[in-house]
Amino acid sequence: MSCLAALTKFHEIYKAAFVERLGELPRCFTHGRPSPCLADDALAGSEEPQPWQMVPRREVAVFNNVSHAMDIELHHDIDDFYGHLFGGPLQFDSPWGEGELIQIWNEDDFVLLQQNILGHLMMKKQLKQPQTWFVGLIGDVDEMVSVNNADGTVWREVAGQEPHEQLAESLEAFLQQLKPRVAPPQYHQEPAATVNPHPGIFASLKRMWQNLTGR
Repeated sequence: MSCLAALTKFHEIYKAAFVERLGELPRCFTHGRPSPCLADDALAGSEEPQPWQMVPRREVAVFNNVSHAMDIELHHDIDDFYGHLFGGPLQFDSPWGEGELIQIWNEDDFVLLQQNILGHLMMKKQLKQPQTWFVGLIGDVDEMVSVNNADGTVWREVAGQEPHEQLAESLEAFLQQLKPRVAPPQYHQEPAATVNPHPGIFASLKRMWQNLTGR
């Protein structure tokens, strides 16, 4: 099974878990932002959490611009994980605790993600640490779930530090160990100066970056 197949399967299991437990689709706060994955009866402009479901992209999105900017070859799993689907944030339970996976809400969201990953890669280069890119958060102390770009292994990582605990040999293997967490949607408060808030977890990633850089 590929990373994309494992992610698609988790989306399907995630949706089924909400339908079985709550009788409805997963919901998230949209911050007024439209998305192809919003359900037909959703109201993008509402302040209330709205129902969503995974939708395949018509064209695959890639990270060639980030690779070019950093002059590195990014591990192919990054395109599989981020480039094929639109979806809301995925809350999970795992052998290592609760967490949340980043997913792409709309096209603008993908651009924001590229900027965040580029900033993360630049930080790793500046600190002379192994290159990683993130796919989510885990635990209650804002640790990242990151992928080692050299070999595709999955790790826990604190911003500004080297990864400290390997979670899986691959992103595919990591995804296969997750279980959907059926829980109320989380409202992620963005700093006041931020434009285009993300319905998922970029607020937490931004906070980690600000704590590291003092900005």
